[in-house]
Amino acid sequence: MNGPMSSRRFEREAARNVEVMWLTCRLVPDHKTIADFHKDNGLAMKRGCTQFIELCRKLGLLTTSNIAIDGSKFKAVNTRDKNFTRNKVERRRAQLEESVARYLAQLDTADLQEPSEELAVKTAHLKEKLVKLESEMRRLAAMEKLMLASPDQQISLTDPDSRSLATSGRGSGVVGYNVQVAVDTKHHLIVTHEVTNDGSDRAQLAIIACQAKEVLGVDELEAVADRGYYSGEEILACHEAGIAVTLPKPITSGIEAKGRFGKQDFVYLSEEDVYRCPAGEKLSYHYTNEENGLVLRRYWTNACQSCGIKRRCTTGKERRITRWEHEHVLEAVQKRLDKNPQAMRQRRETAEHPFGTLKMRMGATHFLMKRLPKVATEMALHVLAYNLTRVMNIMGIQPLMAAIRA
Repeated sequence: MNGPMSSRRFEREAARNVEVMWLTCRLVPDHKTIADFHKDNGLAMKRGCTQFIELCRKLGLLTTSNIAIDGSKFKAVNTRDKNFTRNKVERRRAQLEESVARYLAQLDTADLQEPSEELAVKTAHLKEKLVKLESEMRRLAAMEKLMLASPDQQISLTDPDSRSLATSGRGSGVVGYNVQVAVDTKHHLIVTHEVTNDGSDRAQLAIIACQAKEVLGVDELEAVADRGYYSGEEILACHEAGIAVTLPKPITSGIEAKGRFGKQDFVYLSEEDVYRCPAGEKLSYHYTNEENGLVLRRYWTNACQSCGIKRRCTTGKERRITRWEHEHVLEAVQKRLDKNPQAMRQRRETAEHPFGTLKMRMGATHFLMKRLPKVATEMALHVLAYNLTRVMNIMGIQPLMAAIRA
């Protein structure tokens, strides 16, 4: 809450900070003792976050069953140079080969000149650089071999669990972890959180939403997330768990960019089990098949060949529409979004606030520990400190201390 995070800084504060002296009853633990305490009590610290949320629920601070879900990338103790992916290896190899070719060309030019002391020094320097480049090429080949042998074809040398994660800014990816949070929409308390090294949010929706539902102890939960979480399987899992999610569907087909009608321009008529196209024709059901584990129904009509606006619809023989067997769940999500168009603004104002506060407190380096279990422990401490600050701002320090003692 006040800045110090490393065990050595804690050790110094315990000997000179009056507040810490009072808190520790004048104990001055060694930095190794503090570090071992972090290492050996990770599970208890995580449980502390859950217990504090339970206390907040008893204090009446979590009366609503509405949450906002979001994820953000946090830096690990691993620089970009110590992380290797297929693309990075290829780019680095191209750079090394270009440098080798440039130095060899300079050596060829030097051979055509009159011998001199300055030329001898320059030639020796170029040969020394070539030796270093050859060593770097061998090292890169060894890293490539290890990288290709890893499950996700990526390795990090300093923190093996960290991964190269893409961010919204172009060329601004980080090597780190993806932190997921579920935030209460009323008081902006972090209900639950999860630390993962998966760079995509697409498979995180059901996990974090179900955890939040369990922590809050409610039968039904409303959750709002951004388009990065959109996945039919995840939305279905939330629906079956009693969680109503609201999020926009990303447009990935590119058909609208070509000036043609998208699937949303076709209206499904459940009573007849047909789709009505923009021209008023009805696309009837023909057959069902399975792709990638999904049961899909196919619809089309033979009237496309004589349609006057066919060129705005398809370049094939007829326009075909695919319907997932649980498509009604996705349609309910869209209806909730249409009914509440301010949901995305509410999500942004709710979920991005905690991340801003956490990163400000953590500083430019973010995590100080290595490996996923220890990073999760460190994140649990930050979440607990954030929630403590929120509750103190809401109800004051003395009432909170009284509630904790009780």
